[in-house]
Amino acid sequence: CIDKPLKIPQYLSQIKDNYDYVLIDCTPSLGMLTINALTAANEVIIPVQSHFLPAKGLEQLLSTVAKVKRQLNPTLKINGILLTMVDGRTNLAKDISQLIRNTYGNHIKVFKTEIPLSIKAAETSAVGKSIYSYDKNGRVADAYRNLTREVMNNEQRTKHKSEIIR
Repeated sequence: CIDKPLKIPQYLSQIKDNYDYVLIDCTPSLGMLTINALTAANEVIIPVQSHFLPAKGLEQLLSTVAKVKRQLNPTLKINGILLTMVDGRTNLAKDISQLIRNTYGNHIKVFKTEIPLSIKAAETSAVGKSIYSYDKNGRVADAYRNLTREVMNNEQRTKHKSEIIR
């Protein structure tokens, strides 16, 4: 039982030695919870739905991340942009995915893995299960496994580069 609520950075400092990674999943808003999470984070993966308005909001989120980096957390890095809820059957999703890759891909990593649109993924929230326990062999679970590999491979390359530089 905690007598006083802790801010995310304070809480993470208490538990970080128990974990290799701590993931903080925030709501899609730029409220205080998101600012607090960005202040506590080492890296951020930015999920973006492959629709017009979320893609347009990406610019505002990137501006917020830059401001947090300048004012609150100078070590914050963008690990990459993750395209989510991608309906590969539609031209809109394909166009938005390509637009994001073309606009940001030279400056920010855009993950090769895209998380597909799936009713099974939406159902996980309703039943309170992870995608791996609800539909472990489905397309979304496979995509998240691929994303995990991509993130881990990227981290290993980054660590390897830093060891070479030393």
